[in-house]
Amino acid sequence: MNSPSLSATPRPAWLDLAQGVSGLVLVLFMWLHMFLVSSILLGKDAMYTVTRALEGQYLLGQTYPALVSSVATAVLGIFLLHALLAMWKLPGSYREYQIFWRHSRSLSHTDTTLWLVQVLTGLVLMFTATIHLYEMIVHPDQIGPHASAQRVAGGGMWLLDLILLFAVEVHAGVGIYRLVIKWDLFGLTRRRALLRRLVTALVVFYLLLGSATLATWLKLGNDPVVRSGERYVPASPAG
Repeated sequence: MNSPSLSATPRPAWLDLAQGVSGLVLVLFMWLHMFLVSSILLGKDAMYTVTRALEGQYLLGQTYPALVSSVATAVLGIFLLHALLAMWKLPGSYREYQIFWRHSRSLSHTDTTLWLVQVLTGLVLMFTATIHLYEMIVHPDQIGPHASAQRVAGGGMWLLDLILLFAVEVHAGVGIYRLVIKWDLFGLTRRRALLRRLVTALVVFYLLLGSATLATWLKLGNDPVVRSGERYVPASPAG
């Protein structure tokens, strides 16, 4: 029996594939982004070096904050595409949500509950992630040891970042779990309990890393020098 051609693949399958790929790209970017931001845990000089690298200092000879804007714009585009692709799977009415909720409670099925968690965290991300990316697009030059601390500590932005942290890590963890199950990656579909433990460990790790990073930003943001608006300049000329 011949395998069906790609042209015969139903449209929903292509949409499902696009949703999975876009979600995977976003998760990998988010994990990389978390490591870059957490460089502040190693000190101001480490964060300063990362910031200058992202702005092209070491490749282009000078800083171009527009590079940060460009990456943030691309990520926002992928994020919106992923959200639109996910929306076509959602129940279309309040009544359908009620039916789903009743069934999920009666079944007590872990994967069904995880889907609901992903939907709820996704709705939170529609607001928090969009605001965060918008800030990066509009103010790409406001990134650095002092500038980032001012943004986080000032105006209650730390609360938005805290909500974003928990929503994005849980959403990413559930998304990776469901992606592995759906496509039977690494043969882990038959070992769901192990997969859930691995994903849970990843989520906890990034939540702890993100919380430590956020706490550090808050501490720096309360420094009188930082609050005065003074930009950070490394002591070493090589920085």
